[in-house]
Amino acid sequence: MVYLRLRSARDKSLDLSSFSVHRQLSLVSGLFLAGPLLFLVLPLFSYSLSPPFPVTTMKASSIATALAGGTAILSAAVQAHPGMMNSSILEALKEADCNESGELIGDLQWLHPAELSPVAYLIKSILVDRFDAQSNEYYGYVPPLHSAACARDTCCVWWYIAEEMTQLFRAFDGQCTDAARGAIRLGFHDAAGWSKFTGDFGGADGSIVLAPEEILRRPNNGLQEIVQQYKFWYDKWSHFGVGMADLIQMGANVATVVCPLGPRIRSFVGRRDSFIPAPDGLLPSPFDPADKLIDLFRAKTIQPLGLAALLGAHSTSRQRFVDPARAGFPQDSTPGVWDVLFYGQTLAARSAPDIFRFPSDIVLAEHPRMFPAFKAFAGPNGQAPWDFEYAREYVRLSLLGVFNINNLTDCTRVLPSRTFQW
Repeated sequence: MVYLRLRSARDKSLDLSSFSVHRQLSLVSGLFLAGPLLFLVLPLFSYSLSPPFPVTTMKASSIATALAGGTAILSAAVQAHPGMMNSSILEALKEADCNESGELIGDLQWLHPAELSPVAYLIKSILVDRFDAQSNEYYGYVPPLHSAACARDTCCVWWYIAEEMTQLFRAFDGQCTDAARGAIRLGFHDAAGWSKFTGDFGGADGSIVLAPEEILRRPNNGLQEIVQQYKFWYDKWSHFGVGMADLIQMGANVATVVCPLGPRIRSFVGRRDSFIPAPDGLLPSPFDPADKLIDLFRAKTIQPLGLAALLGAHSTSRQRFVDPARAGFPQDSTPGVWDVLFYGQTLAARSAPDIFRFPSDIVLAEHPRMFPAFKAFAGPNGQAPWDFEYAREYVRLSLLGVFNINNLTDCTRVLPSRTFQW
């Protein structure tokens, strides 16, 4: 089945073209300490999600402080209003971050700093120097799709693709749809089929759609419908030079920011597609013990704090296969919104009867390497640090197995605006 939905009007984006696309290294904002963020981590790998339902409106505050070379700078790219992190959050993140490595990936591992393109330098700064992976860059003027000007601009066609994705991913109540959850989960499943032991084999290469046998694996159960949607988009847009690997990762980032309070994550294009299925056995089980899961993600260069942040994507998820008798149950009480309730409700002694907690989420939340981050994100000021950590880690995830980072293009400006009211 292919999802098709039309909306009557286009979303209009704020024009911040006065901020140069490549001034980000001096303008980037960040939080203080913390680690990466992996996305729909665990069960989201293996289980699909359902449409969101109305939730309580929340007001988000955004991050404001960055550390670059030991100097805090206020970023021009901060979304919404600058937020403050209290000392308890900082201390919790410091504790959780004590083993953060900032490990390089792909061709960044061997390229000399002088050889790095501006985009590769930005990515390295996000992964190692903790620059903000969120961005407020927008198109000032988008050329007509079939114009020569659009053909000369690598990102132009992606603006039109992101517009079409947004129509599908945003429900009429302003929350994100089942298709959005499928897109986010698909982005993770494609990229997470890689580890340091697979070399340049697997990762964010589009194989979850392009290699027919991969989607038949049990952990990918429930993704078949969104895969058909991506085949439709690929057939429609590939003659513009659009690849499946980029389509999947761009879709995950569009879906994330369409969810209310979701971060606007830097999005890159230029990955290489592969028709070879990713190595099997690299996705987690919701029944795995905590130490096994931590080791699994460390092999993907993702440390415990990053794993904790990525687990928060369960804020918008609904399980279908872990317990079929409770199919459709969400993992927190606001499944249509990208908020931090998941962390507090996972830490709670008991869950509400209408919430289903994955066994893996519970054991990870209680693990001493994960608990400080869960506690920090669950706090009253946890939204901004979580957004920062998730965005930073999803950049890492979306580039696992990508060995041409030096040739990528930053097309973040095609993403829709963040949503703070719905």
